[in-house]
Amino acid sequence: MQLSHLHNSVLLRRISSTQPLVWLWMAQLFMNFQKALISRINPVYVLKETKNIVSMSYRITSRTQSMSHSQQPPPLAQKLTDDPVMNKTAQSTVTCVYQTHIAGFWRNVTVLWCKNLMNQSLSISVDSLESDYHHCCKIDLKPWHFWSKKGYKTFEVDGNLVEVYWDLRTAKFSGSPEPCTDFYVALVSDEEVVLLLGDYKKKAYKRTKSRPALVEAIMSYKKEHVFGKKSFSTRAMFDQRRKEHDIVVESSTSGPRDPEMWISIDGIVLIHIRNLQWKFRGNQTVLVDKLPIQVYWDVYAWLFSTTPGTGHGLFIFKPGAPETDSDIDRDESSCGGESKCSSSNSHYYSTQSHSEASEFCLFLYAWKLE
Repeated sequence: MQLSHLHNSVLLRRISSTQPLVWLWMAQLFMNFQKALISRINPVYVLKETKNIVSMSYRITSRTQSMSHSQQPPPLAQKLTDDPVMNKTAQSTVTCVYQTHIAGFWRNVTVLWCKNLMNQSLSISVDSLESDYHHCCKIDLKPWHFWSKKGYKTFEVDGNLVEVYWDLRTAKFSGSPEPCTDFYVALVSDEEVVLLLGDYKKKAYKRTKSRPALVEAIMSYKKEHVFGKKSFSTRAMFDQRRKEHDIVVESSTSGPRDPEMWISIDGIVLIHIRNLQWKFRGNQTVLVDKLPIQVYWDVYAWLFSTTPGTGHGLFIFKPGAPETDSDIDRDESSCGGESKCSSSNSHYYSTQSHSEASEFCLFLYAWKLE
């Protein structure tokens, strides 16, 4: 140890007489490290105690700061993380809103089906009459938890007990988070099944031991996010006969030919749009089982998005013929010239206006993957 210290002292004097000050700092640093190794002292402590190596201390401090700042993403990375496309791509959703009679009042019940690579869930929320608060009940349907696909939960809605029964053990899916057959989800209030989803109706009534509702719940609208390259499909019921229709949107937006789009219902092409680059927004009325359906589309993002795969096409399907100017004038005259005939929320609380609130609308968000 003494020989090593003597050798380092001679080396330090020799370097200091011939080299600039920076070499003196490097030699001092080398000596301190060697002392630390010999005496088994933490080298970091030696660095902190060395007053002649300010430049090296600054480098260590800057690295520590960079490591702490790395936990917070820079603005560009944060923007990419918050991109709704990335979040939506990771999770597909189907939202259905029903008007249901619960505890003596008509309320909106929102059923949300979610699915991603790791989990699948079902959420049911009921609107409150007292405020904008929503009473929620979430059910996790993890694929490796077989028992979670059948269960029972309760929650309160404005002081009234609401029960949820579900059985999804044999449910079949067709690429959507919402099952299509062989399942049931029942919402029970006051020993009455106020909302029943699925085709296992007999099993649901047997398990809940409750009577059917005097007035069935009505679906107000459905919103679905679909992902694909060229084809996007969904299902919807346009009439009170409970007949479900298959809807498929196909597109050809790449290649040497002009972009085109096809919209078919139940396997029949009802809308064919050529030169889509000029007709990326539009509407058309078609007939489905002699029922007029208004179809609106907006696929601007498919064609002109600056970043491929970051935009979605929006499609709206609404039963009924489009209103004309004469229809609007007739409605205004029946109201006595007033702009509002009644409260916009009256259909929530009155059973008499239930038939007026049975209009349905489908919103399809088609996310094109590149």
